Amino acid sequence: MKSLPDSIQGVLFDLDGTLLDSAPDLYAALARQCQEENQAAPPYEPVREVVSRGTRAILRQGFPQHDEADIQALVPRYLAIYEAMLAEHTRPFDGIDAMLATLERHGVAWGVVTNKPGFLTDLLLERIGWTPRACAVVAGDTLPVRKPDPAPVLLACARAGLDPACCLFVGDDRRDVMAGHAAGLYTVAVAWGYLDGGNPEQWDADALIDHPARIAAWVERQRATA
Repeated sequence: MKSLPDSIQGVLFDLDGTLLDSAPDLYAALARQCQEENQAAPPYEPVREVVSRGTRAILRQGFPQHDEADIQALVPRYLAIYEAMLAEHTRPFDGIDAMLATLERHGVAWGVVTNKPGFLTDLLLERIGWTPRACAVVAGDTLPVRKPDPAPVLLACARAGLDPACCLFVGDDRRDVMAGHAAGLYTVAVAWGYLDGGNPEQWDADALIDHPARIAAWVERQRATA
């Protein structure tokens, strides 16, 4: 495992399940679509668990009898429903706002690298009020590839003028750890996210944390001794 950078220059985050608890709105959109299709909505917890896998994984929870072609045909309507409600119940996880404020106070840039479609990412960040604060935002369709490919992470670093070796990549999915490792960042797995049903202790992240305050503490300790 890598050591924490001597001076943290920037922190890049996954979005859903890492910065924001968006599962309530993603589930509500699925429940609405199930109602439209005269299908009973699934329980919340199995849907929450697969949020990091994206739209098709969510739809499979609601329509398990459908084949992949049928699932794909449901995607446009699901996205339209979700777009209309995407910030009704979505909120930052406990401690995120305070942690981001600490980063900003100490001049540490922060940005977002997500597999969420760009139009939804941009709209959600705008409604949460983070658009002017993020140093870079790379979405799932910004490039032809997505995480776990390192290219989106490297693009975010380049757009923000950050040295990957001096940055952290934080996420709640194994793909985040894989992308961060491959891009040369210090990788941080979070225990509070959706986790895709996995065990973050097995992802070979450089660090596993249970609260955003850990990141703030790293930055404050470095700045205090600089």
